[in-house]
Amino acid sequence: MGSRLTPEQSDFVAAVRDFAKRECGTRELRDALTGGGRHPHNAELYGRLAELGWLGVCLPEEYGGSGGGLADACLFLEETSYGMIPAGGFVTSVITAKAYERFGTERQKRQVLTDVGRGRVLAIAMSEPGAGSDVGALSCRARQGPDGDWLIDGQKTWISNAHLADSILLVARTSGDKHAGLTMFHVPAGTPGVEIRGIETMGGREVNDVHLTGVRLPADSVVGDVDAGWRQLMAGLNHERLFLAASMLGLARRAFDDAVGYVREREQFGRPVGSFQALRHRIADLATEIECTRLLVREVALDCDAEPERLFPREASMAKLKATETAKRAALEGMQMMGGYGYATEYDMERHLRAAVVSTVYGGTSEIQRDVIGKTYGL
Repeated sequence: MGSRLTPEQSDFVAAVRDFAKRECGTRELRDALTGGGRHPHNAELYGRLAELGWLGVCLPEEYGGSGGGLADACLFLEETSYGMIPAGGFVTSVITAKAYERFGTERQKRQVLTDVGRGRVLAIAMSEPGAGSDVGALSCRARQGPDGDWLIDGQKTWISNAHLADSILLVARTSGDKHAGLTMFHVPAGTPGVEIRGIETMGGREVNDVHLTGVRLPADSVVGDVDAGWRQLMAGLNHERLFLAASMLGLARRAFDDAVGYVREREQFGRPVGSFQALRHRIADLATEIECTRLLVREVALDCDAEPERLFPREASMAKLKATETAKRAALEGMQMMGGYGYATEYDMERHLRAAVVSTVYGGTSEIQRDVIGKTYGL
């Protein structure tokens, strides 16, 4: 796609940028919305995004969405990230919603997808203390009783936005087979036996431990088919990796622009520091990397829209790897170019860095993405 957006997409991007500038265009506004950067999601502002119809950007019209594609969702994520809009609940919500859209019952889709468009947050729970990159090793157990209800016990960890979520899409073990024994469950907020404990991180309150003790779910809580959770997870990797890549592309652009703005104004030895070759070449290299990332992310999104049933493991992993590593590099380089001011909390660069460094870990580490890419070449 490059810069060749449709007129509708161009208008959409301009509207999101205008919203960001108006609602959180200054550090003072952003601090007020996020508690000084500790809370990356503001429910009130998120509600206004819902009123504008933007949260259903890639959801079907029959469930209150706008019927757009992954490319449209990626544009939204890129611009909300660039504009530092505190809508941290959107990434997990749209990733989870796409699983319901593909595998949920009609009742589940009508409830959950409609809720997303109205501003409700969703979370997905896979990782456990002993199962991170190796999701197939998870041990949270779901057993079906004689009455058809499911009984669930176990622990999940690093679950993004579980404390904000109206429901959690839980992946649990229903049989002994490592991959063919996983099942997805719909777990509404407030379900007895579910305890959510926050984990403090560099980025503030984002992730949680989720303890499940004697949780009872009705038989119709299964999302998709019993023992088909692994296949269903693999089918959603295009969405997850693309959405994370788009978000980090926006962050990379923002860190770059903040750094360029600083080195244009900061003077040492009688001239702007950006005029020195050492910094000018850094800027040139970063600009090139970000442009390559932008083209990759948008092209993969278009490919996925063109063939929605096809898996793009190589391309989606490349997009996630490139965007997250580029965002981390942009923030680190920005801090270096800004010197002590880049390290000071007075400026946004240290916040960009805290947001970027974890992106190479969640949603599949950079090492896992490289491994996936290598395997697609028969290695």
